[in-house]
Amino acid sequence: MEHAEYVYTVGMDQSELDECLRDGEHGILALADGDDAYAVPLSYHYDGDRILLRVSSQGDGAEKTRFLETTDTATFVRYGALNGDSWSIHIQGAIHPWSEDVDEATLNEWFPPFRIFDESIEDVEFTLYELVLESVVGRRTTSVSE
Repeated sequence: MEHAEYVYTVGMDQSELDECLRDGEHGILALADGDDAYAVPLSYHYDGDRILLRVSSQGDGAEKTRFLETTDTATFVRYGALNGDSWSIHIQGAIHPWSEDVDEATLNEWFPPFRIFDESIEDVEFTLYELVLESVVGRRTTSVSE
């Protein structure tokens, strides 16, 4: 591949990881059930110690719920790109319902407004899930001189 264009990337340090995670609201959660994969965009809250994901469900048969129950290790991806520069963060770990009570004012502070598609508001319920930060790896583009 001698004529393929490329850019160099480097690992992100803890302060870069924290900044990108604190500045964001959305990412992609990847789950698995045997040989089947499922990925869904979700809103998240990062407080420096944990990632909380706001997951909606419409009834017991929701696909997200099924995959959440069968996934041992989930992956959450947050990324960005602008003017040729890019970065990505992959977080892997166990995922489980978060057991602490949170009032609506705090949820509104932690998460952006929920996007309603073709559901009625009364039918949408939320569960918070914690993704355990077992592995947090970030990479970003860099110049050759770095």
